[in-house]
Amino acid sequence: MNLIIDIGNTSSKVAIFNKSDIIKQQVVLDLTLSQVLSFCSGFTISASIISSVKKIDNNVQAIISHFNSLFLTYKTTVPILNDYKTTETLGKDRLAGIVGANTSFPNKNILLIDAGSCITFDFFLDGKYCGGRISLGLQMRYNALHTFTNQLPQISVSDMHFTFGKDTSSSIISGVQQGAIDEMDTVINIFRKENKDSIVILCGGDHNFFDKHLKNRIFVDPFIVLKGLNIILEFNAKK
Repeated sequence: MNLIIDIGNTSSKVAIFNKSDIIKQQVVLDLTLSQVLSFCSGFTISASIISSVKKIDNNVQAIISHFNSLFLTYKTTVPILNDYKTTETLGKDRLAGIVGANTSFPNKNILLIDAGSCITFDFFLDGKYCGGRISLGLQMRYNALHTFTNQLPQISVSDMHFTFGKDTSSSIISGVQQGAIDEMDTVINIFRKENKDSIVILCGGDHNFFDKHLKNRIFVDPFIVLKGLNIILEFNAKK
């Protein structure tokens, strides 16, 4: 069994794979070795990989040491061509997501959208990772409006949906949520116009919201990053 850990900005995803199949997965806010050991109870872990968008703290180091985990860095060998100019700054979750997407949809041009703390757009074209876009996530947009103005209220992400607002709160919701929907639909439309034989995949914590409201048809796979990490782990085990 493989132990896969994806540490994000606001939470971490932990999963156990049997070959290419997810056996168990969980989202945790504060990752510790004791939590991971409890999660793995009853399973024999033969290999492990950890990806993190944050600096390693003592808790993560303890997990790495206990499981002898492969820690994903820009130097780790991956089964795709990477044309990103600054590979050392590329988010490991973005890289893993593209690996997972390319394995799920081989020989396709791919746009992978991760709707998390940030919204990232990653492009896999003509057999290689070409780069992408990084935009503010929904909650980050709300936080910015409240933090950098004097009177706009703090609002959280919701299922409410307005084309335009009738008061300040609904106007903010429209600006943030409808604005993000329009941004995403525009990127998808341009991508599909320029790449006929293409696939669009959506993942991330806010994937349900966008899946409900996007005009475009897309594939939704909330586990695509975990799948990509598992593929990278298996790829390195064969070296």
